[in-house]
Amino acid sequence: MSNIITAEPQKQAPSDEGQGDVFANKRFKMVAENVNVYYGDVRAVKDISLSFPENSITSLIGPSGCGKTTFLRCLNRMHDMTPGSRVEGRVMIDKTDLYDDSIDPIYHRRKVGMVFQKPNPFPTMSIYDNVVSGVRLNGVRDRAILDEIVEDCLKMAYLWDEVSGDLRKPAIELSGGQQQRLCIARALAIQPEVLLMDEPASALDPIATQKIEETISDLSSEYCIIIVTHNMQQAIRCSDYTAFMYLGDLIEHNKTDDIFHNPKNELTAKYVEGQFG
Repeated sequence: MSNIITAEPQKQAPSDEGQGDVFANKRFKMVAENVNVYYGDVRAVKDISLSFPENSITSLIGPSGCGKTTFLRCLNRMHDMTPGSRVEGRVMIDKTDLYDDSIDPIYHRRKVGMVFQKPNPFPTMSIYDNVVSGVRLNGVRDRAILDEIVEDCLKMAYLWDEVSGDLRKPAIELSGGQQQRLCIARALAIQPEVLLMDEPASALDPIATQKIEETISDLSSEYCIIIVTHNMQQAIRCSDYTAFMYLGDLIEHNKTDDIFHNPKNELTAKYVEGQFG
């Protein structure tokens, strides 16, 4: 007997019009419109439209395999590098379609930073060189500018006070939590407009997780942040909005407090109550 639960997915409007009080008077930094993702003939993400307000945090939640990370990777065109995959629909930043043929994917990835589940500092590089690796690729060579970028980004990632005296230390010698904050600083150095995070604290201990969450919360004053998380308490603590996905569908998208305390969809209620996962 199948254990798959069925539910009617939410049909989210692709812009601020028609989304009611939840997004009243909000300006959107990123908007996904009717996004589908295919791996060969398999459709992993099904006609999802989601809007992400500027200066806010949105969590994507749902059971393993529901399409959260697959959808997140659409938002900075990472599927371009996956053989056999294709993306249909539009992803807009400030009304520019990132999948338009005229858009350079490399240029786009400067606008959308990415922090992965497992900390991935460049192991042969120092802390300093990790932070400025992206801006050096963009042609910045002035040492004073690079020094300023390193200090500013490490401060934003709450790592400066811990490493400022030894910036030439190999990044691989940092603790796991420090490495993840270094990866956040590296992502910030290219001055993105949107920051994507795929379970950024799942491999960390509670103390390191708290520091990552504090960093994320503070960064939301300047960035649109989108997080994939399996930790529902983390979604409650960190995010302004939450989108619940199931089997590739968007089931419900609302303010985080409403998703967890007043869900509109029965399947959402069962998930946040822990009846399945």
